[in-house]
Amino acid sequence: MPGMVLFGRRWAFASDDLVFPGLFELFLRVLWIGILALYLMHRGKLDCAGGVLLSSYLIVLMVLLAVVICTVSAIVHVSMKGTICNPGPRKSMSKLLYIRLALFLPEMVWASLGAAWIASGVQCDKTVVNGIIATVIVSWIIIASTVVTIFIVFDPLGGKIAPHSSAGPNHLDGHESSQLLNGLKTAAASVWEARIKFLCCCIGKDDHTRVAFSSTAELFSTCFSDTDLVPSDIAAGLALLHQQQDNIRNNQEPHEVISHSPEPSQEADLDAELENCRHYMQFAAAAYGWPLYIYRNQFTGLWKIGGDCCRNRTTEYDLVGGDRLSCHFGSILQTTGLQYRDFIHISFHDKVYELPFLVALDHRKEAIVVAVRGTMSLQDILTDLSAENETLNLECEVQDCSAHKGISQAARYVYRRLVNDGILSQAFSIAPEYRLVIVGHSLGAGAAALLAIMLRQSHPQVRCYAFSPPRGLLSKSLYEYSKSFIVSVVLGDDVIPRLSVTNLEDLKRRLLRVIAHCNKPKYKILLHGCWYELFGGDPDNLPTELDGGDRGDLTQPLLAEQSLLTHWSPAYSCSSDSPLESPTKYPPLYPPGRIIHLEEEGTSGRFCCCSAAHYRAKWSHESEFSRILIGPKMLTDHMPDILMRALDSVVSDRAACISCPAGGGANVDVV
Repeated sequence: MPGMVLFGRRWAFASDDLVFPGLFELFLRVLWIGILALYLMHRGKLDCAGGVLLSSYLIVLMVLLAVVICTVSAIVHVSMKGTICNPGPRKSMSKLLYIRLALFLPEMVWASLGAAWIASGVQCDKTVVNGIIATVIVSWIIIASTVVTIFIVFDPLGGKIAPHSSAGPNHLDGHESSQLLNGLKTAAASVWEARIKFLCCCIGKDDHTRVAFSSTAELFSTCFSDTDLVPSDIAAGLALLHQQQDNIRNNQEPHEVISHSPEPSQEADLDAELENCRHYMQFAAAAYGWPLYIYRNQFTGLWKIGGDCCRNRTTEYDLVGGDRLSCHFGSILQTTGLQYRDFIHISFHDKVYELPFLVALDHRKEAIVVAVRGTMSLQDILTDLSAENETLNLECEVQDCSAHKGISQAARYVYRRLVNDGILSQAFSIAPEYRLVIVGHSLGAGAAALLAIMLRQSHPQVRCYAFSPPRGLLSKSLYEYSKSFIVSVVLGDDVIPRLSVTNLEDLKRRLLRVIAHCNKPKYKILLHGCWYELFGGDPDNLPTELDGGDRGDLTQPLLAEQSLLTHWSPAYSCSSDSPLESPTKYPPLYPPGRIIHLEEEGTSGRFCCCSAAHYRAKWSHESEFSRILIGPKMLTDHMPDILMRALDSVVSDRAACISCPAGGGANVDVV
């Protein structure tokens, strides 16, 4: 950290990133010892045709490999010095890299000569010939790996950043710094848009898709263009944050946790809502169709629904409205336990801002259930990443009606289908006494919550169950308004209910702080971090706060590199832990409704997320999800099958404890 500057441009790696690549190359270069031993043992046998040439080739090869090994060893040694924010001890790295790159030219020439010599079929000792072949192969593997690495670490914006790096941001006045940052953001937006178009070239180019490309590029350029972090810095920072987070938890005294007695109404309806959540989660899972069903039933799933995939839709199935059902109907029937006649409409039409959904009659709960699918495609990801704020035109007495743009567009699409196509009217004509319930998981949870808000005026009794919804969804006033009819469920350390642009900015600031305050070299941080993530153990007592004198050294640009503590990055603040002010385009947004948090009691291990785990349920405030937590289960806790098992577990445990002295309320907490 920061990115190395070579050939007049910045690259996406730092001078302390070369420890592991260098050690890997040295491991391959151990072959040099074999070549040396081979020459010493067989030099008397080099009397074949072309033996003099072979002897000369081996001598030059050994000398060349010795120089390469010495250079790589020096690179590894220098790369181990200093810390992430103090590249001073590594100031010779650029010269060493120039030398190493220059050595590739004679190495390529000599490897080509070796290949040509082998191809000519010289009749010499087979052991010597095999040694030459091995050396040539290793040389070309390293050369090819280097070319691939250069392609990976190439930074399209490096040429724009490097000219300013030598002067450093401290030497720029406010106007120049602002111009530089705006120019970088504009260039970054163009680069990100080109990347996204390349990755999503197969999903069409309609108006919605083009808008989503621009929105996503704008988001990425806003988040990543104002810091000089390289990927390994982010990995090291996340490892440090996880250990710091666990250290705080381990050292936290019981009296430091401020608990409040739950309100009687909350305590009374927690069990009922948990039972409802477990029931309606089946519909949210069914909306994913056959992929999730096969994943949850790996040995029997394909056999159970395979018949539906191999035949045309039957006359009975044709009674259900919808499109692109494919193998999905069979899995939906298996997941929900309903009959084909209980479904009004099933749609797996999937485009940007247009989500699949299903409408069914739930006779057990006497409800018309609308289930919206979560993220399952590139189109859905673009919908997720269209994170600007959008004002909603709602007929409700709420001052600030604004929400996540992409999700609100998706909710509006489902609303048009339900109302304009008469799907809801058809459902209520069959079951007029039933109430309306809208459910969804992840992206589908956000769309379900907004859909419930849109339908609230015409269906006052509507209820919504949002499973693992994104945090960056509703304005503060809409969040308060939604508490009366929306219940959200969050499992453990799930990252999505904590994910918003504001929280990403906070995470970026914490990453910079923890990196700046750490006094260990990056390779040690990464090694210990990998061990800790895989096997656990005691977290390092990190970060170590540097005193003011030491910190001054970190602000001096070295190697024409920018300092980490860049003054033109709004993400870094040494003096405050307060949340960052978000750009106007991305104001703070909140999760929907009241929130039930399922917290794991104890630990079920780091490797197997499928092992038995026990959970406690509590009503939680949205502020508990105002910071992204780093941990091994931050992604797995978001999986719908894991959430279904957790809901089954917590409902069963609470039912078993109903006769306990605590009256089943021992696991009810509000913090």
